[in-house]
Amino acid sequence: MFSTAIIPIYCLAKNCADDGIVRKFATPALELVMLDKALNNKFDRKEALLLFGEMYATAVAGDGTVGRRLVKLAVGGELSGGAALLRLATLHLLNQLLPKELKFNVRIYVDRGRYYTAATGENAKRFMRFLAVTAPSAGGEYLSDKFEEFVKEVKVEVRLDKDSIRLTKKGRVVADLILSEGGVAVKYNVYLRDDAIVLQFQSTDRSRVELAACLFRLAGISAEVSKLGDKDEWRVEATTNRLAAGSKELRDALAEIVRKAVENGWVEAGKAEGWLEKLEGGLTLREGWPRYYVGLVMGALVVIYRSTDPVSIEDEARRFREMGLKEGVHFSVKMPEGGKAGYVSVLKEGLAYAAWLSDYGSGEQQRLAAEFVEYILQRAKEEGEEVYEKARKIIEEGKARRSLRLEGFEGVVEVNGRKHVVKVIGWGAELEENWSGKKLLRIRITAEVDGVEGNYMITFSRRRADNAVEGRATASADAPGGREADAERFSALIKALTGREPRVYRRSNGAIEVVCGREHLDGFARYAELADAIEEWLEKTGQS
Repeated sequence: MFSTAIIPIYCLAKNCADDGIVRKFATPALELVMLDKALNNKFDRKEALLLFGEMYATAVAGDGTVGRRLVKLAVGGELSGGAALLRLATLHLLNQLLPKELKFNVRIYVDRGRYYTAATGENAKRFMRFLAVTAPSAGGEYLSDKFEEFVKEVKVEVRLDKDSIRLTKKGRVVADLILSEGGVAVKYNVYLRDDAIVLQFQSTDRSRVELAACLFRLAGISAEVSKLGDKDEWRVEATTNRLAAGSKELRDALAEIVRKAVENGWVEAGKAEGWLEKLEGGLTLREGWPRYYVGLVMGALVVIYRSTDPVSIEDEARRFREMGLKEGVHFSVKMPEGGKAGYVSVLKEGLAYAAWLSDYGSGEQQRLAAEFVEYILQRAKEEGEEVYEKARKIIEEGKARRSLRLEGFEGVVEVNGRKHVVKVIGWGAELEENWSGKKLLRIRITAEVDGVEGNYMITFSRRRADNAVEGRATASADAPGGREADAERFSALIKALTGREPRVYRRSNGAIEVVCGREHLDGFARYAELADAIEEWLEKTGQS
């Protein structure tokens, strides 16, 4: 395969000092290496196709032509013949990765001193249309008007073979469903299981399964290809909630299968009613995300995705890891066992951290976090005002973290009907252990309150019963004005920094305690100087 590239690589070696020549060869050379690795199972095929699509789409958008049966790329200047040969090699290798429905002819020709690499035939345009819709860069924000035409032509057809709706000897309801686009068709199996509708395609030909997954996505279904254990076999499938987010034509066909099964007494009417409600109404899902449950349990926000498919659970867990969230700190995972559903549960701290990443992260982490936060707010709004307000509050608190600085802080607050002027002078936050090994967080603030300088320390710990956050401090009898005045200044400082006044208790022995909760700790976490220590302590002590 690489023999095709011997001439251009030799030419490149002789002229490597020329920056313009190097750039001309770099992209097709990278494509060639990437596709070769994918063909030999050393690189993910789907990833390779999408990356190739982005690079080739960029080239076509810049200096290419898209016709009814032709996609061509012009190459001009010194050594352009060698660069064109290298591009030809990549297209030949690409053809080996494609199912037969998408294979196309490729050739090089010269016209008026310019070299052209051309992919010809209806399949060439059809393949570029698939790439334009599915590749992130080539399909999200289109690189030129040429790709708008690709997308306008995309129309996935759904055909249900009504005679194929049947009951197997094992008591399963099965049907055949065909998805097609531009003459490219795949026949899928539909199963009505005890707990879900399943649309599935399985084959030992991975390129066919990748094509089936591509048609899934064009029909509005988020799904990925997975390998079946140690077998040389692949599968793509989607269950009820993902299917309910698909195109109306697809949902109508699946609903027809369900109704037929009810008429024949193969499925219970109650179960079918739930399925039909989802299919007929459709579900609002963000592209690429499965349906998460977002709701309240005993006043606490619950964000959880459940599935009997271990691949789906692992996909979501991997997504959160790529986002920068930590398992056991920001989210928890339980894999499906014995036919029972597993789950990925996002903890309050995880949603707050994702919110912070959505504003202050960078690159792919920021993109993933922003998508997740937007999706959770969307789902929360669908569940009602109370759920939405709870989610919004956590997200706002998360975004506020590290957004402020203690350095130079000055503020005025009111406590017990009196105004107090607060000025921060110094600070510190450390993790410690007490005599029993309990992990503590000590926050120390040196401040002037009404012109009186003092050192204020509050110690945060976890209550044993429910692991809730609790911070305590004791007013000093030796402070100017005694315990009462010190407690009021302490309260003014905490309210100025966190926005919330602490609780103050007077003990029978005369001691005065200042008590804070999780809301105060979240307020302290807004300050860049304290945030790292607070997050480390939360990580080591568990979440509430």
